[in-house]
Amino acid sequence: MKTTFAPVVLPLLTLFAASAAASPQPDSIRRLDGTTITVADAETFAAKTLQAARVTGAQIAVLDRGRLVWSAAFGFRRLEPRLPMDRETTTWAASITKSVFATYVMQLVERGEFDLDIPVAAQLPKPLNSYDAYRETASDLVNDPAWAAVTPRMLLAHTAGLANFAFLEPDKKIHLHFKPGTQFRYSGEGINLVQFAIEQKKQRLLDQLMHEAFFAPLGMTRTGIIYRTDFAANVADRYDSEERFRAQTKRFPARAAGSMTTSAEDLGRFASALFSGKILKPATRKAMLTPFIRLRSLHQFAIAPNEGEGLEAPAVGLAYGVGWGLLTKTRFGPAFFKEGHGDGAQDYMICFERRQACMILLTNSDNGELAFRPLLETILGNTVTPWEWEGYTPAYIEASRKNQ
Repeated sequence: MKTTFAPVVLPLLTLFAASAAASPQPDSIRRLDGTTITVADAETFAAKTLQAARVTGAQIAVLDRGRLVWSAAFGFRRLEPRLPMDRETTTWAASITKSVFATYVMQLVERGEFDLDIPVAAQLPKPLNSYDAYRETASDLVNDPAWAAVTPRMLLAHTAGLANFAFLEPDKKIHLHFKPGTQFRYSGEGINLVQFAIEQKKQRLLDQLMHEAFFAPLGMTRTGIIYRTDFAANVADRYDSEERFRAQTKRFPARAAGSMTTSAEDLGRFASALFSGKILKPATRKAMLTPFIRLRSLHQFAIAPNEGEGLEAPAVGLAYGVGWGLLTKTRFGPAFFKEGHGDGAQDYMICFERRQACMILLTNSDNGELAFRPLLETILGNTVTPWEWEGYTPAYIEASRKNQ
């Protein structure tokens, strides 16, 4: 089924619920190098690019100097019947959840309510495998002497040694694959372990905690760690690379590794608040975005054994901090980023600290990543994302599909 794109461009919303008046929409967007692209040209280019890549629906938001300057929606949130994607459609953020969650963790750290460097085992009142949630999966982990050294900081920086998820292990159990803190290996399991430790400490569920910490105060009315019934009238279904229906976007239960649904504008509100110090003090934000491990790998997720190192990572100072990927040496200054990748949802968010400039892309399509590089380069002027490392090249996407 071929999707016909028409951008849905509504009057810009204010960044925060307390603001009384919307900012006027500019005629152009200032790129990172100081050149500009008109809003009309940005909309036309985005529509053509998304259609060429067969992306069912998408939202794009751009911030400059910490404020939302452009936002648009394209394509469809549902194909049968055809319902347009709009700027308030709730979409699946997938793994962008991890970074928003890490920011919440830093808020707890700032208040002295959680410690990143005390091992998780020492922060739990009883062994991990004595909890029902981990009774079947954590026995080998708890019996590994190295488990006693695993800290929340290691887990949030993907350096603890865990596989992405226990269900991907041959025995469906959690294991450490190297000395904690010494290597990078992306792990959603590790992020969920930090969630579990916090929920035990706070004796409350994550969706309640993050709604009170971020979503309600910032006016993020289209965002939840779990699906809410008030999203029902405007939520995006998800589609595969042939635009066949995959699933509705109703995420349960709360998972810090990837259950959040949101909109690009809501993530813009979050980023603006992060820059302005509304959710973290500048020193805390700096600590979150300080490299914990430097990366040199060819890909974030290898598609061949023993791939070795690549040239992109050291060229841009690729690193990982607390829950965020980092570019530490680009001609536009340092940046932090996070991608989201799930069935029928491909997303990307990057922010450059010096200009407080961000671009956020959310899609409800397995083809979303095919459009990311041209959109980011043409609209934001972002030429520094490590495209091969991210897997945003056609060759990598094709290879990864064959390996599925």
